[in-house]
Amino acid sequence: MDNQWTSQELKAYILLFAAHANFMEDKKELDFIKKRVGEHNLDHIHDEFDADNDYQRIQKIKAAIERFEYSKDEIDNLFTDIKALFIVDGKFDILEENLFRGLKHILY
Repeated sequence: MDNQWTSQELKAYILLFAAHANFMEDKKELDFIKKRVGEHNLDHIHDEFDADNDYQRIQKIKAAIERFEYSKDEIDNLFTDIKALFIVDGKFDILEENLFRGLKHILY
């Protein structure tokens, strides 16, 4: 499952994963992701994301984080963006909370 994503593509993939916490993509969330990673990176990674199942998504995220050798501070910054993504629609629901906790368990 090795991929050759750039760090911006990884960020796009992780943010898309987070946006799907409640099983739908909100326009505000997609706009937020575009602002963070650029439209090209989002468009490029979106097709791959859609083709993957949750297990594949988690494995790809873990492998890419390891490949980039993200520090704790870099992972903290990712979680800052994820939390901002979750509240862009004005609410932080239970599904988003659960995914947030699960990702923390996986990535730290």
